[in-house]
Amino acid sequence: MKKLIALLLVLTMALSLAACGKQEAAAGTSIAVCLASEPDTLDPALNSAVDGATLIAHLFSGLAKWAQDDSGKLVIVPDAAKELVKGVENADGTVTYTYTLRDGLKWSDGKDVTANDFEFAWKRAASEDLGADYGYMFEVVDGYNEGNLNVHALDAKTLQVTLYNAVAYWDELLAFPTYFPVREDVVVNESWATDPSTYICNGAYTMTGWEHNSVITLEKNANYVDADKILMGKIEFYLSDDSNNMVANFKNGTWQLIDDVPTNEMATLKAEYPDEYKVAGQIGTYYVCWNINEDILPAELGLTGVEAEMARAEIRNAISLLFDRNYIVNDIAQGGQVPASSFVAMGMTNPDGTEFYKTAGHNEGFNGYYNVDTAAIESNYNQAIEVLKKYYTFEDGKFTNFPSMTYLYNTSEGHKAIGEYLQAQLAAVGITMNMENQEWATFLQTRKNGDYSIARNGWVADYNDPICFLDMWTTISGNNDVQFGKGNHADVACYNLDLTDLGYDVKVENGTWAETYDVLIKAIKNCTDNTVRYELMHRAEDLLMSTGCICPIYYYTDTYMISKNVHGFFSNPLGYKYFMYCTIDG
Repeated sequence: MKKLIALLLVLTMALSLAACGKQEAAAGTSIAVCLASEPDTLDPALNSAVDGATLIAHLFSGLAKWAQDDSGKLVIVPDAAKELVKGVENADGTVTYTYTLRDGLKWSDGKDVTANDFEFAWKRAASEDLGADYGYMFEVVDGYNEGNLNVHALDAKTLQVTLYNAVAYWDELLAFPTYFPVREDVVVNESWATDPSTYICNGAYTMTGWEHNSVITLEKNANYVDADKILMGKIEFYLSDDSNNMVANFKNGTWQLIDDVPTNEMATLKAEYPDEYKVAGQIGTYYVCWNINEDILPAELGLTGVEAEMARAEIRNAISLLFDRNYIVNDIAQGGQVPASSFVAMGMTNPDGTEFYKTAGHNEGFNGYYNVDTAAIESNYNQAIEVLKKYYTFEDGKFTNFPSMTYLYNTSEGHKAIGEYLQAQLAAVGITMNMENQEWATFLQTRKNGDYSIARNGWVADYNDPICFLDMWTTISGNNDVQFGKGNHADVACYNLDLTDLGYDVKVENGTWAETYDVLIKAIKNCTDNTVRYELMHRAEDLLMSTGCICPIYYYTDTYMISKNVHGFFSNPLGYKYFMYCTIDG
């Protein structure tokens, strides 16, 4: 009898829980993942990090989105727009697109999504007042140079935008978070994106919880136009930068996906979890960047201005030759990465189908700007030492008057291990480089402000075109962590640009960064001849790499672990991970 009563109680409780289904995710419809630590921001216009972009892609719906077709191929498809229309070329060469929004689009609070919301969001993201890192992504839109984008809501459901000229990657821009809509009455509250109670969005999920530095909880948005296609009811994004903690939670089944693993456990994890340890392709470059305004010359040289900057560029390039990238990828990173010889990542192609990085640098015998072959280690080292001897005192195999530096990196065992290797290589020739780590959000701000000497960095493509690795270094770019054209560097006139052979009336000798690099990037964005445009991009990378401020280490792969019980997960080469179509066994 007691067993029967207990059984009835269990059944009653089960029925009660089922009745509360709107509040509680059903079994198998909740997933716990860990991508990174506390995001810097979840405002679509202000975010510039891959982990933040992943969350925003679940919370917002732009005109377009990344998806998988029936064969599993990644494609750009319409989202809030009924279709991704073709542009109409105008008599002045501009191109106009007119989009119609789908029926039934709602914000998470039930209000209608309108074309006005897109117009407002784009103009806000591009504005100088907001100062968004990615504001320059709207440079292709007519009116950007005048501070008034040529984008208009013709009515509640029709959005019209005019570009300066045809842009090959326009649809991919529409799928990028910076182009997602926000509502004016929501964002007038400057802290709107930090609290679930004020976080109004229009995507597949709403934010129902944010325990800062602990977990962000997303739940299926009943107002989303395609809610019936969303399979995962709840996603818990746990916040941590401790890879050991990630692995522990994965092993005990608490987290179903982790986006980082300790480098010293990679081989073991790969062997123990052959079906759950993943290494995917990614279009990105892990690199070290210098603050161009950091003075690394000995005071006794007395160099100033152009002469000093040209010397610093030669020094920075020489130091890049001291690092064995093969050792880093094989013995430290261990994730299938490829030693990098250029900044524009492997995976980008030229119009003729050849790989962009293999045609960079114009060097015979190797690709790119450095010979990263193991056979070149000794010659690279000798070349570096000879260059450095021109500027520093060299005694008993070491330089004695190179100023001390500090290497800034965000908290991660992997970043720390690479930093310690770089530190040891420099110490071997007498150069002192101290180490400083900061948590993710603080690190991003410190680097952005230029409050560092030398720092860890990484860049993953925003879309499939080399320009997304190059336009970030213009003077006004919010992603210009090197500080090109800023501070003391603004007045340094030592760069040359000659485009006359390509039909341009542009020839600059001893120009500033703004007079050369910025002009070159503008020419690229205005160019509609693809062969010429790619040649211009190669020249932009040549100029960028000549500064020595970018020291490529390796081309990224995406290493993560995902439970074998999870189905329907996919990611793209930009690093975004998608959980909305996931199901979990059991």
